[in-house]
Amino acid sequence: MKIVLQNLTKTFPGRGRKDRNDVTAVDDLSCEIPDGELIALLGPSGCGKSTTLNLLCGLEKPTSGRIFFGEDDITDLPPELRGVGMVFQNYALYPHMTVRQNILFPLENLKGKDRPSKEEMQTRAEETARLVQIEDLMDRKPKELSGGQQQRVAIARALVKMPRVLLLDEPLSNLDARLRLQTREEIRKIQKKTGITTVFVTHDQDEAMSISDRIAVMRLGELMQMGKPQEVYDNPANLFVAKFLGTPPINVFEGRVRDEQLYIGDEAVFSVKGTADQEVWAGVRPEGFILREDGPLSCELNRVEIMGRDISIIAGHKACMAQTIRAIIGADTGVNTAASQVRFALKAGKVFLFRKETEERIF
Repeated sequence: MKIVLQNLTKTFPGRGRKDRNDVTAVDDLSCEIPDGELIALLGPSGCGKSTTLNLLCGLEKPTSGRIFFGEDDITDLPPELRGVGMVFQNYALYPHMTVRQNILFPLENLKGKDRPSKEEMQTRAEETARLVQIEDLMDRKPKELSGGQQQRVAIARALVKMPRVLLLDEPLSNLDARLRLQTREEIRKIQKKTGITTVFVTHDQDEAMSISDRIAVMRLGELMQMGKPQEVYDNPANLFVAKFLGTPPINVFEGRVRDEQLYIGDEAVFSVKGTADQEVWAGVRPEGFILREDGPLSCELNRVEIMGRDISIIAGHKACMAQTIRAIIGADTGVNTAASQVRFALKAGKVFLFRKETEERIF
C-alpha cells in the first residue's frame, strides 16, 4: 500500500502561561512511501516523528494537508477504518490476557462482514504467532515473557488483522543492546515476508540505517531529506543531516574556500573545483582521513585507540567545532603514538562543504 502525505501540518495550541504561541509539531510535510517498503522516520526527540505516526493512524487529526493510502483519501477516516496496525513503544499488552487472547483481541472487535468466524480467528492467530516465532507461548501471560517476547506479541497483534499499513513507534527502545539487534533483524524479516508497507519511528540512526529501504530525516517538524540510507549518508543535503548520520559522527571544521582550494586554518587541504570563494563549514567523515607524513592537514595527536580491525586516531585542531577529531584508519597502518602531531590527506567523496549561514550543502 503506497502512502502519500500532502502538505501535512499539525499545530498544537500553546499551553504555557507566559508563552501561548502555537507549537507546530509537523510542518508542511510532503513525501511518498512506495508500496511494500519499510521507511524509518529518523530524528532527535521533538522533531515530529511520533506525531506523524499518530496522524497516519488517526490518533491525531491534521491541522491541514491530506493523507492517502493508495488512491484512498483517509484523512478524515476514524482509526478503526484505516486498516493500520500499530505497535507502541511500551507494547501496551493486556496483562490479564494470555498471549493468544492478546493476539485475538483485534479480531474479536471486528463487526459485521469484516468479523471472521471463531475457527478463522484461531487459525489466523496461530499463523501470526508462528510468523513471529511465539507459537509455544500462546498460553502465557505478558508478565511471564521477556521484553523481546512481549514485543513479538505486540507485533503479532498488529499483524493478525492483516493491516494495509504497519506503524512502529520506537518499538525497540525498551530492549537491551543485544536483544535490540536481534529484534530489529526479526522485524525486517517479518516485513519482507508479509510485504506490508511499514513506517518505523526511531531516534537511533544505526537502527534506521540497518533495516530501512528509505529513511526520512526530520528536524523541528520539517523533512530535511529522504532517500535510501547509503545515499543520504553519502550525499547529505545539509549540515544537520550530515551530523545526525554516522557513528562516529562527522568531523566539522570552520573553513574557507579560496581559489578553489579548501583552507582549514592556514593550510590548503583539499581541491574544491567550481566552488566560489566563501566562508564554509567543512565536514569530513571519520573514514575520510588518510594518514600520510606529507598530508596537508596537520592536527595535534591526543591518543590512539586500537579497535581490532580499525585504529581510531583522536586528534585536535583549533578550527574543529568539537573538542576532538576522530579519524578511522585500517589496523595495518602504522601510527607513531609518541609523536605530538599527525598529518592527514582527505578522501574524495568523504569531504562536504556547507554554507556558513544556511548550512545547505554546496560541495
